[in-house]
Formats: sequence, structure tokens, C-alpha cells
Amino acid sequence: MKKFTHTISWSIMDQNELLPDDLMLVNAAKEATAGSWSPYSGFKVGAALRLDDGTVVTGSNQENAAYPSGLCAERTALFAAGHAHPGKAVLALAIAARNDKGFTGQPITPCGACRQVLAETEQRGGQPIRYILYGTEGTMVIEGGTDSILPFCFGADSMK
Repeated sequence: MKKFTHTISWSIMDQNELLPDDLMLVNAAKEATAGSWSPYSGFKVGAALRLDDGTVVTGSNQENAAYPSGLCAERTALFAAGHAHPGKAVLALAIAARNDKGFTGQPITPCGACRQVLAETEQRGGQPIRYILYGTEGTMVIEGGTDSILPFCFGADSMK
């Protein structure tokens, strides 16, 4: 038998500790929550990603009464970037969420479906995505790419 260990690490930072580009991306994600269509949950999520040419693309969650028909903020931004900027790698993704009480205290993380799309986006781009997950009590920064949030991902290489 062989035993393996998978370790991830992340940082929790105050806003004044964030790199300027990361703070700008967090602010863009916070602003993107205004475009959320979330009449059922009242949970507004915004995402902002930075491409390798510096372009920032945002997205917000879009709900539907037939719940599986909606789309998360992360995938909204990823699909918009893939369409408008084909071939550009995603370098960083910031996520922010709020409800009727304001922005969440703890950062939120991408759902499983978003993680799968992020993994394939990262594979196409050829470089790890930096995650900046905003919360009023601290912002989580994950440097290790999508493998840090989705180990053992099923991807194109899995089918070879």
C-alpha cells in the first residue's frame, strides 16, 4: 500500500494587506453583486476575473424559478471571458457575496460545478488561477491554483 497526502494552504488577509491588483478585483466583484438576479434566495454573488492581458471580466449569479436553470457568478464571468476573449488565460478570480444584511462575514467558495469549469479553464490557460475570496472579517487568498480547491479533478486527461 502507498499512502499519499494532499496539502493546501491559504492566507486570510485584511483589505489593507491585499495586493493592489487583488483589491481592485475584490472591489469589482463587490460591484458585480449589483447585477445579480436573485429574487428567490436574496443571495447576491459577484465574480471578477483578471485575464493575462489585464482585462477584467465580471459576472453575477442569475437565478431562475426552476433552480437548476440558473447560473453562478463564477461561471457567468468565465463564459463571458471565454466568448469575448478566447485564448486568454485567467490569472485571478475574486468572489464576493451579500444578502439583505450586507456582505458576508466569511468568504464564500465556488460550488462544485464552478470548480469543474475553473479546473478546465485553468488547464486551457496553462497556469494556476489565484483565488481571492472576500469576506468582511477577512479575505481568503489561495495561491495553489484549482488543484487546491478541487483535488482529483476529472478532466480531458482523465479520458486518455
